[in-house]
Amino acid sequence: MTTVTADNLIDGRAIAEEIHQETRQIITRLYDNGLQPGLAFIRVGEDPASKVYVGMKEKTCTRLGIRSRTEVLPEATEQKDLLRRIAELNADPTVHGILVQAPLPAHIDSAAVFNTISPGKDVDGFHPVNMGKLLLGDPSGFVPCTPAGVQQLLLRTGIATAGAEVVVLGRGNIVGKPLAALLLQKARGADATVTLCHSRTRHIAEHCRRADILVAAMGVAHFVKADMVKPGAIVIDVGVNRVADAAAPNGSKLVGDVDFDAVRLVAGRITPNPGGVGPMTIAMLLSNTARAAAQALGIKID
Repeated sequence: MTTVTADNLIDGRAIAEEIHQETRQIITRLYDNGLQPGLAFIRVGEDPASKVYVGMKEKTCTRLGIRSRTEVLPEATEQKDLLRRIAELNADPTVHGILVQAPLPAHIDSAAVFNTISPGKDVDGFHPVNMGKLLLGDPSGFVPCTPAGVQQLLLRTGIATAGAEVVVLGRGNIVGKPLAALLLQKARGADATVTLCHSRTRHIAEHCRRADILVAAMGVAHFVKADMVKPGAIVIDVGVNRVADAAAPNGSKLVGDVDFDAVRLVAGRITPNPGGVGPMTIAMLLSNTARAAAQALGIKID
């Protein structure tokens, strides 16, 4: 087992701040060319978590100099009305990024929403054009924010991915699939051998114990136990799960997919939760927004 010190924690907040500084430099260039990046949020209904997440993103937009606006639509909004509003934002030259906050009400088809957002304003990276560019290794597209954030955590922590055995738990369209595609690329911060596990994977613990880098994105509280982790492995916890906690003010708390207290005794490096992947997702969203504005202005960003 590795010695447990603060040094084995991957500080997502600190790394996110590095990215914010880089994004701010891009925004300064845009200001010099007479353009302020604009990001539009659409929230359908009054989901409490969605309110919090959008609020956090708005505050960071203000801090970086991105003009943001949030439109809140009633829970009963019909899909055609939501798609019409997205089309209007697609045509608005002051809006460079559009984010429709999940989760959406059950009567709205998420795929139809993602398909309607212009690929050039799809700063969440879920449009089929951007997903296709990711698979093809085309850097002109927008990579989904959480997978991009995970990759940056690895890169900026000096963790070698080339040739590494990476196991991703979860095959969702938001994290699992795009992260696997991202880490498979012939590129810096990639070149990994990736195994994508899911609820039908047999002997899942055996796959986990083989991993040099283990990414948990299944949405199952404390799924990853210490005996599932190879000593010295890198563990990235993407999960966000609400569990009962009598000691908490509202009777519940948020936890990750990793049994953190036990796994940190085994892992070489590990993300805390909160404070790991979450701040990185916001950082990559705003980075994508600045890039989208630069593309609209014809400014090349290295």
